[in-house]
Amino acid sequence: MKLISIITPSFNQARYLEQTIQSVLGQDHPRIEYIVVDGASTDGSVEIIKKYSMESDSLLSESQKHKIDWWLSEKDSGQAEAINKGLARATGEIVAWLNSDDYYLPGAVSAAVKVFEENPDVVLVYGNILAVDEHGNPFNTLTYKQLSLQDLLCFQIIGQPAVFFRREVLEKTGMLDPTFHFLLDHHLWIRIAQHGKILHVDQTWAAARYHAEAKNRAKAAEFGREAFRILAWAESQPGLGEAVRPVERRARASAHRVDARYLLDGGKSASALRAWMRAFFIHPPTALARLNIFGSALLNLMGLDFIRSAFLSRRSRRVNEKNF
Repeated sequence: MKLISIITPSFNQARYLEQTIQSVLGQDHPRIEYIVVDGASTDGSVEIIKKYSMESDSLLSESQKHKIDWWLSEKDSGQAEAINKGLARATGEIVAWLNSDDYYLPGAVSAAVKVFEENPDVVLVYGNILAVDEHGNPFNTLTYKQLSLQDLLCFQIIGQPAVFFRREVLEKTGMLDPTFHFLLDHHLWIRIAQHGKILHVDQTWAAARYHAEAKNRAKAAEFGREAFRILAWAESQPGLGEAVRPVERRARASAHRVDARYLLDGGKSASALRAWMRAFFIHPPTALARLNIFGSALLNLMGLDFIRSAFLSRRSRRVNEKNF
């Protein structure tokens, strides 16, 4: 039975951290190495971590099959450094990280391990994601598709909480680049996809939490900047440059579309509309594939955002009915 290492980076996320930890410890896969790397939190997070750690005397509940194997709490330079500390400590054949405001759904880890066992040529697997609000109420299901290296270079984004990969491929690619703070995961997926097959599994494995303090809202403008950094980096890399060249217009338009999407999430509708229009003029099909960004930004600027809100509320009700 394969050992899987899971790392949770955390900083002042006590409000959500316990659910994250419990979602890992309650998984039915028998061999989990769980590592938590805290960035010197001051909000009670350390007390929560200690409660579930190996040195704790607390008894396991029926739903809790594991404990935290190793943890530390010290200042770091950000998420990438914290995850890298955990990856350096990990010994599992399969690895993943789960941020401290997200959580796994039951059976996710065993399902991912099964896929690796059945597909020895696969280096990374990813499932679908349930989008939830700050209270854990589902409002959307993010369903992905099978992607190629060129798709990744064109910023087809994979939901990070539902990604698992082999540690041996990490040894080839190197760890996360700590100079990235927003698309650090996407940068790594591109590097991994150069070394083997990535595989989508049409199952919902994790929940990603969207809340006001989340990076996609609090620092929305930074995502676009990192998308352009990744594109410039890829164009300069042997092998990747050749892969980008046939889809260069699509890739550049996609970077602008990423910018538009996160600017919209961050409440910057005018900037989002301009970014979407740039994508349209570079490669119309790429922009039109996310016409909802254009429509939502326009409605917000016209003071008709209640129409978008009504649509999102209706979708949220449908997703809730499906999951409860």
